[in-house]
Amino acid sequence: MTENIELLRYPIGEFVMPEVITDNQLAEWIKTIEEFPKQIKQEVEGLSNKDLEKRYRPGGWTIRQVVHHCADSHMNSLTRFKLALIEDQPIIKPYAEHLWAELTDSKLPIESSLAVLEGLHFRWAVLLRSLSNTELDRTFIHPANHEIVSLRVNIGIYAWHCNHHLNHIINAKQYNYYE
Repeated sequence: MTENIELLRYPIGEFVMPEVITDNQLAEWIKTIEEFPKQIKQEVEGLSNKDLEKRYRPGGWTIRQVVHHCADSHMNSLTRFKLALIEDQPIIKPYAEHLWAELTDSKLPIESSLAVLEGLHFRWAVLLRSLSNTELDRTFIHPANHEIVSLRVNIGIYAWHCNHHLNHIINAKQYNYYE
């Protein structure tokens, strides 16, 4: 059962960093980030309020919470990118995403978060495509583990994040986990 829960929790596996990040890999990741709003919108289109309460695993978030989480997470990520571009190795501000997912606004209709994702990802993709190699190598520090993360690597992490949560929604639509 634990193995099945982990498959539901990480439907595409955990992020694996390639040994070398090629220009083609980077372009593919940016395209994933750019296209995410369209893909998530297609997956949630026509879902009823009851459907939005489906979960991708027992104890997991609802589809509604996943959509709102993506808007919250990606807003934070864009801010981290911008801080790394204008500050020397900033220490980013972590946030308790599981607590954010319980706030009142995570129970709202999803249209506002879909709109946030559409505008944010458009701006984010434009910014990412404009970065030089020097800018891609700029870093921030994550205070939880003092890890130094380059923007180049973080693009891959967020392309994975998009696909990870997109698959949560796809799975939640198939399974009938309600709480």
